[in-house]
This record gives sequence, structure tokens and C-alpha cells, in this order.
Amino acid sequence: MANSAARDGSLARGRSESPRPVTPPDDESSIIDGLPTRQLEAFGRKVTATAGHLIGGDGGVSQHYQNALGELHRELRRPMLQKSVFSFAQTTPRELVRSRISVPEIQQRALSFLSDDLLSDIPEANNIYSLFQGFQASMPDDGKGYNRRHWRHNSRGQRLLGEADDDPNLPPSIVNLRNEKQSMSHRLEMMGVRKHMCAAEIHEIDSKIANLNTMRKIVLDRLARLELEEADLEHELLDVDNKLEDLQEELEDAAALAQKSPGTSTAPSTEGGSGEFMSESIYEKIPSSPKNKRRTKNLRRISMPILHEHLEPGSKIKELPAHNDVITALDFDVPWGTMVSAALDDTVRVWDLSAGRCIGLLEGHLSSVRCLQVEDNIVATGSMDATIRLWDLSRAEYAPHDNRINKDGQEEEDDGLTFENSEDAPPPPPPTIMQDCPLFSLEAHMDEVTAIHLRGDTLVSGSSDKTLRQWDLVKGRCVQTLDVLWAAAQASASLNTNSGQWRQTGRLPDASADFVGALQVFDAALACGTADGMVRLWDLRSGQVHRSLVGHTGPVTCLQFDDVHLVTGSLDRSIRIWDLRTGSIYDAYAYDHGVTSMMFDARRIVSTAGEDVVKVYDKTDGRHWSCGPGVGVDEEAGVLSIIERVRIKDGYMIEGRKNGMVGVWSC
Repeated sequence: MANSAARDGSLARGRSESPRPVTPPDDESSIIDGLPTRQLEAFGRKVTATAGHLIGGDGGVSQHYQNALGELHRELRRPMLQKSVFSFAQTTPRELVRSRISVPEIQQRALSFLSDDLLSDIPEANNIYSLFQGFQASMPDDGKGYNRRHWRHNSRGQRLLGEADDDPNLPPSIVNLRNEKQSMSHRLEMMGVRKHMCAAEIHEIDSKIANLNTMRKIVLDRLARLELEEADLEHELLDVDNKLEDLQEELEDAAALAQKSPGTSTAPSTEGGSGEFMSESIYEKIPSSPKNKRRTKNLRRISMPILHEHLEPGSKIKELPAHNDVITALDFDVPWGTMVSAALDDTVRVWDLSAGRCIGLLEGHLSSVRCLQVEDNIVATGSMDATIRLWDLSRAEYAPHDNRINKDGQEEEDDGLTFENSEDAPPPPPPTIMQDCPLFSLEAHMDEVTAIHLRGDTLVSGSSDKTLRQWDLVKGRCVQTLDVLWAAAQASASLNTNSGQWRQTGRLPDASADFVGALQVFDAALACGTADGMVRLWDLRSGQVHRSLVGHTGPVTCLQFDDVHLVTGSLDRSIRIWDLRTGSIYDAYAYDHGVTSMMFDARRIVSTAGEDVVKVYDKTDGRHWSCGPGVGVDEEAGVLSIIERVRIKDGYMIEGRKNGMVGVWSC
């Protein structure tokens, strides 16, 4: 019975598995022998049926598979599914892995994420010293190194640092020398670690400075944009203010006309002295001062730009082709305010420094203007025609307009500022824009006026006729004449006052010196520099020379004083600083050429000395440096022009050159 069952099982296995005879192991034969015959038969039928379905190609199974593939092809034709399959094909393996990450892990990675900017500031890991060495180097050094116990064994007999304990048989001198050697070696090692720590700190500081400089440039650009928007808004505000004043004037005119009765005559009344006539009432209602005030608002800015205060010293702000000849004088009131320039082309131009354009001409002199000063809205000009003229810029009918922006994001400057050739003259502004500016003319000098200074209602002028004149601007006349030659003769009887010593050398630019090179007045005190190299301090109340400062060996061309010091420049190639309390020289500086112009503010002294740069002396830190178009330019280029005049106020500097150009700089 058992043998027949085994034969049946072997037959079943033969039908289901393979025609090749297979001999099962002994343990498997024992397991099969223990199974019932019915179970073996059932198992054989299942295997036979399964193999038949898979191998025989039953029509039902293949049809099912084909139906499944057909449904898949139909789904693939849908646009949404095609888009999904395409996006899946474009997905990177990293995104596939990330999509399988759990929610807590995603949150943890988001919290611990560091950007590339933060990772870029991580110190390099190739330090030559360890963390423990850095800790040791940070400890204070008493100059004796570590104690000997740091070089001994620990309790387990292991050496910490250095060598083993001293041999008791060695002499004490050798032991001491070894300990000293170990101490010095350790100190030397710590010094090397400290050096590398300092180098690492310097590198970190340099990185921080670079980052701060980048941030500073970004903020400067933002400040420049804000100031442009501020100027635009201010112009719009002034336009609205002017329109409002015009409407108020029209309402006042309408109200005045409404008061007129139908029978009232417009002719002036001469009976009874009442003076009640319509024209007078109208003119009383509309005085000229509101118009002047409105024009003043148009000419001067309400808010003052501060961008130049934060620029690097020596940065160029603007460059204006102002004239066609040598610039003889220039001045401005406030940074980014109004500038007036004069040249040997017989023109005097008024400029809006904020917009960088010429806004008018001051016409009236018969010859070139040699000196000028801007004081608030008043301009005083001294000319080679021996006259002095005063102008009120608040009467100018100037309406600033917005600057156009080019494709590079910069302002397009017109009115001559776009001329590439400096020989091309800027187009003249409308002739009626300054027609109301002239106030009056002062005529008393017999020769060209070379120096003037205006303060309050007093103006002092110096001329080639060798006299100084004091003018009362309220009355418009000369109130005092000071003869320089007479004062010099009174000071020294041996002074030779012939015409050979006081010769007039001609007009600029061939002239080497003017008789009166510079002057400045403050209340009753007057300082004057002349061609004999003398600086005289006058008392205007007595008309006498109070003190003479001797030191210059050439004609004095410029001077300026404050409460304590008087700074003078001369053609003897030096600038001298005098102590007004003692009359002695406080300091002096020498240059390669004669000094033609000089001015100082609260911090810096700027001067021109026959070069294409402005010499700057910083009184705060005692540093000398150069500013101007010639900085960093090859000396053999020969395309730059010599700077003749310079002015500075609050770190805002303008300079005029021989070729008629005017440069504006942050100083």
C-alpha cells in the first residue's frame, strides 16, 4: 500500500514538474512518504492546472491581459494623465526620495536648513592648530611657561606632555636647562598659535568690511534715488504753490474790481489829497514782494541734498562745460544750491547745481568779471571795466524742470551739458530770465576791480588803482577810500613807491599778479593781501593799518580768516597760516607752483597751484592729498587743463579750469 502510494506520488511529480528524474534528499523523501495519497493527488492537479494556464496560452487569460492594456492605452490618451506622466519623467531622483520622506522629517529639515550665504561664512577646517591649542593660547601667559607638573606623568604612569621625570642622577643644572627649554618651546608654540588666531581674525574682519562696503553701496544708491524723487516732488510742490499764489492774486484782482462803482473814474484824483483811485488800490493789493518770494522759492531748494557727505572723498559729482575761456571767478551759496561763474569770455552765468544746468546770464558789465561773491540771494561782481554791480537772484523767473532719464538710468543734462567738445559754448538761456535781477552799479574805481568782499550791508573792494574802497549798500555810495601806497609809506619811510615796483602786469591769463590780490572784511576789521607780499590788517573805523604780517616773498593772491587763524596763499608757492593773536606764523606749506586760489571750511583747506588737481589739506588728521580730474592720470597725457579757482563749503567743492570747465567734487 505504501509502495503504490509512493509510485503514485512519483508519477504525479513527474507529470507536474519535469520529465527529468529528480531524486529527493532523504529528509524530503521522509516528509513525502508521510503525506496522504489524496493530498498528493490534489497538489499534483493544482500544479498541472497552473502550468497549463501559464504555458498553454488560455484564451481567457490573454484576453484579460489585452483588456487591461487597452484600458491603460485609453487612459494615456487623456491630457491630464499625459501631463502627469511627463512630470514624473522629469522628476529627479532626489525629488522622488524627498516625496517619500515623512512629515516630521520634512519639518525637521526645514528648521535645520542653512542657506548658501550662511554656509559661505563658515571658517575653513584646515586650521593648523587644534581646539585645545587655541584654548591654551587664549590663556594668559605669565612669561614662565607651564609649571613643571604639566610635564610629569599622571597617576597611571602615562606622560602628558614633554619627556619623562627628571633623572635623579642628573645634575640640577641640566634639569633646570631642560625645564627652561621645554617652557620656551611651549611658549614658542603658543605664540605661533596666537599669530594664526590673529590672522584668522583679520581675515574675518576683512570679510565683514567687504560685506559692509557692499551694503554701503546699496544704501548710497537708495539715497541717490530718494534725493531724485525728493527733487521731483519739490518741483511739483513749487509748481502747485505758484499756481495757488496766482489764483490768490486773481481773486484779489477780482475783489478789487468788484469794489469799483459804475461811475467811478480810473483817472488819478488830485482833489482833497484823498488819492482814492482804482489803480492805486490794485497796486496796493498786489505788491512786488510776493512775486519775489515766489521766484525765490523757484530758484532755491527747500530741502538740501546730503549725498555728497557720504560719498568717498575725491568723488566726482558733476562736470560742466561752463565757458569758452579761462574762468576768472566762481562762487556758490550752499551745496547743491546756486553757483555763479565768470570767465574771460565776458559772460557771467548762473547755475542750478542740483539740476546741473545754466539758468541765466548776468548782463551789464562792459568787460570780463575778475571777482565775484554769492551771499544768499545777492551777487556782487567786480569787473575790468572798473565797476561793481549787485544782483538780486530772488527776482529771477526761473522754473526748474524735471531731468530726463536716459536708457542707462542716468539723468540727461541739457543746456550745454551734453556737449562733448569743451570749445562749443553752452546755448544761452532766455534773455528775459534775469532781466529783473540788476540792483545798482558802484562806480568810483579808476582801474579794474580785482577783489571784493560782501558782508551784510558793507562791501569792500580792491582795485588796480592801488586803493581799497568801502561801500554802503543801503545808500549805494562809497563811504571810505584807503590808499595802500600811502599806508605802506607810513609804515616804512624807506619803502620805494615808484611805479616800477607797483607795475601792473596786464590782464589774465598773462598777468603774474594783481596789486590787490585778496581781501576779507568782518565788522570793522579788514585783511588785505597785496603784490608786495604783505598782509595788512586794517581798522575801518580809523582807516589805519593795525598790523602788517611779513613772511611771503611773492604777491598774495588769496586769503581767508576765522576767529583765530588767517590763511594766505601766494605766488611764492606757499600757504601760510598765521596766528591772529600773536601775528606769528603758525604753520606753512610749500608747493611746486604758485598758489592762485584757496579756501577752507571747518575741516579742509583746498588750494590751486598751477596743476590739474586741487591740493587738499585735512586739518583734522594732518593729511595732504589731491582731488580733481588729474588724479590717477598719466602726466604725459596732456589733455587736462590747469585749475585756476576753487571753492569749498561743507565738503562740497567746485573748481574752475583754464579751458572753461567747472568740476563739482565731494571733498
